[in-house]
Amino acid sequence: MGRPVPAATATLQVLRYLSGHPRPVAAARIAEHLGLPRSSTYHLLAAMRAENFVVQYPEEQTWGIGVAAWEVGHAFAQQEPLARLARVPLARLVDLLGRSAHLVMLVGADVLYVLEERAPGRPPLVTDVGVRLPAHLTASGRAILAALPPAQVRAIYPHAAAFVSRTGVGPKTPTELRRILSDTRQRGYATEDGEVTPGFTSVAAVVPGEAIHASVAVTWDKSREQAPEIAALQHTAALIAERLRR
Repeated sequence: MGRPVPAATATLQVLRYLSGHPRPVAAARIAEHLGLPRSSTYHLLAAMRAENFVVQYPEEQTWGIGVAAWEVGHAFAQQEPLARLARVPLARLVDLLGRSAHLVMLVGADVLYVLEERAPGRPPLVTDVGVRLPAHLTASGRAILAALPPAQVRAIYPHAAAFVSRTGVGPKTPTELRRILSDTRQRGYATEDGEVTPGFTSVAAVVPGEAIHASVAVTWDKSREQAPEIAALQHTAALIAERLRR
């Protein structure tokens, strides 16, 4: 049996440590907890950032889990507790509303689609499992962002350069995003209209729970269908949270 490679072991320890924290963590705290030299910790984090396994939030001088870490674990994600426990409530929501629905998680500035239930006869959407989209453009992402502490949202979107667009519409500055998130909190659910796919609109409700960072959304063709019942969407999100706490 070969000897362990210290750098590889330390890298895995950093990933495990970050994955156990719902919020980004300072490099000094990572080094202290794992008993690593600070210089080595910074070198490891820089190398992991280059491969998208971690993401740096320079405004807060903290580090969080990156998109690549989720992608590597995608096969497991299909069976992880959130997706497994959400599958039945999501399917029932689709049966009730006759609209396609999905479940997402927030990773950095993106939402990652971990579960989708497509309504019979409905066209395919861009929200296949494993797809990631900018959180600020999606109803799913806005529902989660509205539930985060303002400081964390500022760290994700520190300036206008952090915003991208798919269809030419959507928030382009931190001020515009703050206004959208304020409206979302007041309503109790998030909306999106043509900002991901022209002609399609979505509503989303956050899955309650400080460390979950997930939401449920329903999408439909606004030219042919009416808005779905929001209460059913919110009930489904609350039911998923309840199932996770059991």
